Amino acid sequence: MRALSISIFLLLSHPLIAQLNFPQAFQNCPFEGSVTIYDYGKQRWLFSDSTDALRSTQPASTFKIINLLIALETKTIQDENSIVKWVGSTDTTLYGYRPEIYKDMSVKEAFEVSAGWVFIELAKKIGKTRYLRYLKRCGYGNLNLSEPGDDFWNFGPFGISPKNQVEFLIKVHEGRLPFSKRNLQILKSVMVNERSPNYTLRAKTGWTRVNGQDIGWWVGYVERRDNLYFFATRIVKPRAERHPSFGQCRKDITRTILQQLQAIE
Repeated sequence: MRALSISIFLLLSHPLIAQLNFPQAFQNCPFEGSVTIYDYGKQRWLFSDSTDALRSTQPASTFKIINLLIALETKTIQDENSIVKWVGSTDTTLYGYRPEIYKDMSVKEAFEVSAGWVFIELAKKIGKTRYLRYLKRCGYGNLNLSEPGDDFWNFGPFGISPKNQVEFLIKVHEGRLPFSKRNLQILKSVMVNERSPNYTLRAKTGWTRVNGQDIGWWVGYVERRDNLYFFATRIVKPRAERHPSFGQCRKDITRTILQQLQAIE
């Protein structure tokens, strides 16, 4: 399995990486995929599979990170509490049946529960011309927005690699993006998944179904007083194979590695 291969160069060059046990992270999750981590303090990349880290696929709902920023910067929404009216129906074949999200909803809630229909409505207002302008300026993804539908981050040729996901998150942290400090702060607040006395974990999940495959993401970063750890985990499986643990494995794999790094408890 590619996810279990570790770069020999990294093992020889960095003693810390030799202590990481990537196979252990995947042992209860029988899926292809990889974990990409950037240790900000030591300025080093950690790859479970350096080849997979450069392979682009649809970002799925992890695109909500930059999508929220673009919606704010273009004033498509005023803030994270802006309400989007329920459109009345959605394609349950593509997005599954989730009656709990079929209601008027704030953008913040839509981000947290991954209500895709809300961001599709925002995308219709933003338009692909403005999307492309921001994606270019941010260095995000392959810039191929030829998908005819509005939901180009789930379907079509638009893609991003795990390494590119992490590079973008580093820019979010450093503020090196064409977005105001206010809007970046709103995003950081909405992204919080977990707080403890020792760290804050900001992240977003993603899951799409294309070309006969399920693609699952978990991307984000852990902020500690003494360091930051940025991560992008992506796993894939054939759609025909049913694995109830697929969604949870995105997080379990990542958390195992972050615990080995002592980034989280």
